Amino acid sequence: MSDGQAAGRSIRLLVADDEHLIRGALCALLGLEPDIEVVADVDNGLAAIERAIETRPDVCLLDLEMPGADGVEAATRILATVATRVIIVTRHSRPGVLRRALAARVAGFVPKSTPADELANVIRDVAAGRRYIDQEIAATALTAERCPLTDRELDALRISQSTRSVQEIADHLHLAPGTVRNHLSSAMTKLDAASRHEAAEIAWQQGWI
Repeated sequence: MSDGQAAGRSIRLLVADDEHLIRGALCALLGLEPDIEVVADVDNGLAAIERAIETRPDVCLLDLEMPGADGVEAATRILATVATRVIIVTRHSRPGVLRRALAARVAGFVPKSTPADELANVIRDVAAGRRYIDQEIAATALTAERCPLTDRELDALRISQSTRSVQEIADHLHLAPGTVRNHLSSAMTKLDAASRHEAAEIAWQQGWI
């Protein structure tokens, strides 16, 4: 535990979840804990990044699936700037997501079904420098298929989820359209997909993007 927390300072918490009722319940229940202070709550990944930079919380509790940026992407960008700890909460534990989260230096990974009192203890553990991974999520990840795609192929598929234009993907990645087509074609071949949208769906279901 840090010196500040050992001296009785509350754990400063940011909560990000696009489901209003869930976010409200989390903030209300965790706010009742005597050693946890909710300093910000937001409904999307981009806002989570902005508010984390502004408020410098001890712990960020991020929903995995949010608009703007998902929990892992938001965690990556937050941890590149802010000295904080991140816990990801998820409703659907797709196999490859835990590997993405661990690669992003996420310290906690829990299902949304976790009771508030247990979640509060996870927050305390993570704030104290420990790591917590839900056992069922960890077991699923151990049996998950390894991702056969390159980082650029994953980037192209990730962006293709929200656009139909190869030119827009190319602009976003600062690549030539022909290069993007090559990445998409390679991903489709590796995943035995009939289209880039099918390839993106397979990658999403596996938790690779």
